[in-house]
Amino acid sequence: MASKNMKDISNLLKNLKFRKKMFGGIDEKDVWRKLDELQEEYQNVYDAKGTAKEAEDIDDPEEVIKNKRKKLFQKEEIIIFFERLVFLAALVYIIFGVIFGITPMKNKDMSPKINAGDLMLFYRLENNFSIRDVVIFEKDGVSYTGRIIAKDGDTVEITNEAEVKVNGSLLAENDIYYSTPMYDNNVSYPVTLRENQYFILCDYREGAKDSRYFGAVEMEEIKGKVITIIRKNEL
Repeated sequence: MASKNMKDISNLLKNLKFRKKMFGGIDEKDVWRKLDELQEEYQNVYDAKGTAKEAEDIDDPEEVIKNKRKKLFQKEEIIIFFERLVFLAALVYIIFGVIFGITPMKNKDMSPKINAGDLMLFYRLENNFSIRDVVIFEKDGVSYTGRIIAKDGDTVEITNEAEVKVNGSLLAENDIYYSTPMYDNNVSYPVTLRENQYFILCDYREGAKDSRYFGAVEMEEIKGKVITIIRKNEL
């Protein structure tokens, strides 16, 4: 740029010298006019280059749109992820908090059918329980597991010989291997069950807490019917 300026000025001076020889003088206004023209020309060139440089610094519109779309897509992915997470949490809550429940067997009260450490999956929405159903029930804020042996309308008696009678007949339990001793508490026999009451006994009868200890169990105290056993050695 500087060499071009010098060349233009040199040409201007040669032109002025030629005019001096030919016409015997130099018009000072003409000199200043020429210099102003050169300055304006150089300024235009400089401005043009500056504009080009600025244009180079401006991002490509397609690239800008691409980057914005990428950021928007990432934002949408995050939103979708959290929506799915909330949906999954709600689904798990509905399945295991409303429809089903899962709880471990904490002792040997249901041995040998259910052993300590086994997981029990139970159905919360059951409202029509049958004899021999295994259920989860609650007394004084504590959960227990037992088997229904009598329901509303039945009369239950535990004899001094540690036998169970329902409606006057000896209860046949081929898969129960233990006697059923009577507990010394406030339960008086025979017990006639009212509507929506159940008499529940544990399979392991010796020392287990069941209706011999609590008396009849109300339907609203039953939390669900056990439908599946997951053995601890299968976990």
